[in-house]
Amino acid sequence: MHRKIFVTVLFAVFIALLGVGIVIPVLPLFATQLGASGFGLGLIVAAFSVSRGLLQPLVGALSDRHGRKEFLIAGLIIYAIVGLLIPLAPDVSSLVVIRLLHGVGSAMIVPIGMAYMSYLAPTGHEGRYMSYLNISIFCGIGCGPILGGVFFDTWGYTSVFYSMASLSFCAFLLVLWYMPANVPTDKVQRPGIFENIGAMLTRKRTRGILLARYATMTMMVPTMAFLPILMSRWETSTGLHVGLVIACRTLVNAVLQIPFGKLTDRYNKTILLFIGSLSMALLLVCIPHGTQLSHMFALYMLLGCGEAIIWPVLGAYATEEGRKHYGHGTMMGVFNLAMSAGVFTGAMIAGITSDAVGMQWSFYAIATGVMSMTWLGIYYIVKGETSQASEGR
Repeated sequence: MHRKIFVTVLFAVFIALLGVGIVIPVLPLFATQLGASGFGLGLIVAAFSVSRGLLQPLVGALSDRHGRKEFLIAGLIIYAIVGLLIPLAPDVSSLVVIRLLHGVGSAMIVPIGMAYMSYLAPTGHEGRYMSYLNISIFCGIGCGPILGGVFFDTWGYTSVFYSMASLSFCAFLLVLWYMPANVPTDKVQRPGIFENIGAMLTRKRTRGILLARYATMTMMVPTMAFLPILMSRWETSTGLHVGLVIACRTLVNAVLQIPFGKLTDRYNKTILLFIGSLSMALLLVCIPHGTQLSHMFALYMLLGCGEAIIWPVLGAYATEEGRKHYGHGTMMGVFNLAMSAGVFTGAMIAGITSDAVGMQWSFYAIATGVMSMTWLGIYYIVKGETSQASEGR
């Protein structure tokens, strides 16, 4: 049964994220046509993160007790509905509401997939198993923008969003037909969600993991939502070019997941986290200065390398914490809440900074935050592990 769950989850997440990736190069341009400012773009991204973030811990905790398949099915249905609704949005406010619904669906897909992988991962292979799921995520998001760019250049906005709806519906059918009814749940009775969150914030190692995940996700808005706008200033830029740049980042990330997942299981995770966060911050500073397609390709490929280092590390940390202390679904729900909170914070900082002093300064502000907060997270992780080692003697 485990093998069937493993394969079904990977395919379902890939198809769902392929649909999400399709809209990445198009949604910011669609929003600006509706009159969105830099702050408006940030708000559209933030709305998705707010609803997703608030629901993820609850969904994770419930899935530990009642099973995961139903949540995955519900999330995929919502994704399909959102794809049908976006092209009907008459204004920015309506798009924000639709993105709130989008976040509800997202709270039931990737975190549940992570909970499945966390449950299935043998001890000592956490990084490798999380890297398998990351490959599905990044291949989906990476291939999606290419298709989105082609669809946009050929048939316009509407075709892109309807493609998202179709792919989400296909993933729904895949889970409905092939996912076993008796899905894995945590059999140990654990404290409630609020007690667990309090324990996570008190425990230094868990706090550091969540802070590092939060910090590294603040970069998503400037690197994704602002890229189409930066490249639209070039005379020869097309939707396909934007999609290819985004895709090269995520596909490089996907290709490197297995080797870096194995590296995570064998070597010091905090050193890898330090190297990855430093490289990402330096690249953020360089992105607004790219003036040619080749520059953006190089910067985004290197950015994908940096992300490929930290994703298996943080996923492995979260798996260890979930197994030992909180439950797989609960830990992954809160872990993804930290991700959503990071995206929301990054969206607000990037939008406000862009409107106030210019788009390039949003990249500088986010880069500073990534470095400082991730390194504070590393400090907490090291202190927590030192305390555990002392207590174990």
